[in-house]
Amino acid sequence: MVKIRLRRMGAKKRPFYRVVVADSRSPRDGRFIEEIGYYDPTKDPAVIKIDEDKAVRWINNGAQPTDTARSLLRKTGVLKKLHEQKQEARTAAHES
Repeated sequence: MVKIRLRRMGAKKRPFYRVVVADSRSPRDGRFIEEIGYYDPTKDPAVIKIDEDKAVRWINNGAQPTDTARSLLRKTGVLKKLHEQKQEARTAAHES
């Protein structure tokens, strides 16, 4: 299964995360398919940067976000955009 999850980077006691798409069997900081963003919790406020188009494409292709990745996607508005796209597709299907 393909997952959207966080890959820990940075130094000891100074976490920095990259949001990646990876096979669920690969290690947390190991091989990944594609990097779609980053998350820096050490800044105030925390910095979250995610490529919306890539995230939506991967979710539509069946990638499952982890709980933490899902909350980051929700904060950046990616899940809302995905929901709106599904609503538009439903209304278009009903009209034709």
